[in-house]
Amino acid sequence: MFSSSLLRKVVMALSGLFLISFLALHLAINLASIFSEELYNTWSHFMGYNPVVQFVLQPILVAGVILHFVMGFVLEAQNRKARGPVGYKVGSKGTNSSWLSRNMLLSGGVVLAFIGLHMYDFWLHEMIYKYVESNPIDTTRYYGFTVELFDLTRTVIYSVAFVLLGMHLYHGFASSMQTIGFDNKYGKAIQAFAKAYAVVVPAGFIFIAVYHFLNPIQ
Repeated sequence: MFSSSLLRKVVMALSGLFLISFLALHLAINLASIFSEELYNTWSHFMGYNPVVQFVLQPILVAGVILHFVMGFVLEAQNRKARGPVGYKVGSKGTNSSWLSRNMLLSGGVVLAFIGLHMYDFWLHEMIYKYVESNPIDTTRYYGFTVELFDLTRTVIYSVAFVLLGMHLYHGFASSMQTIGFDNKYGKAIQAFAKAYAVVVPAGFIFIAVYHFLNPIQ
């Protein structure tokens, strides 16, 4: 389907940028759980029951995740084949790439595993609550469920996962912008924004997890 390496890179970049935009929205909704229980419940209920979100945007999001990671594995396999059996030599000056760029598949794989855990914690819970158990609509249940989820184990797992997500974004966001042609006179500013985003957004999610762990429902 994707006949050239450049096209694969563009598809991966665009799908990555789409997922990055979702991360910002996801962070905004989750930050509401710190400042306003009512607002968090309202936004969560909207996201959980709005038909456009559930039956249009959610499938697109899932497709974006699958497409991004499939392209990642394809490009990595292509790169390994091009490098041959020798690969990178440790400390070689001929490899003009950082540790992050050479290990995007590793960090991406961990992030993918985390997405699976996150879907188990939230999406699967929602599906069972709404469609298996057929519970009545309760617009106030989201805050309590979220806070109770963050015991010590989940807080540590989520925090480590978001550190790795930040590492993945630190190289991936800037690289995606460059791939789609934003390597112009604004290139340095865009690169700086991308790297700041890669630090601030994961740090925001870690803050939320730690905050709820330290402030359980009494």
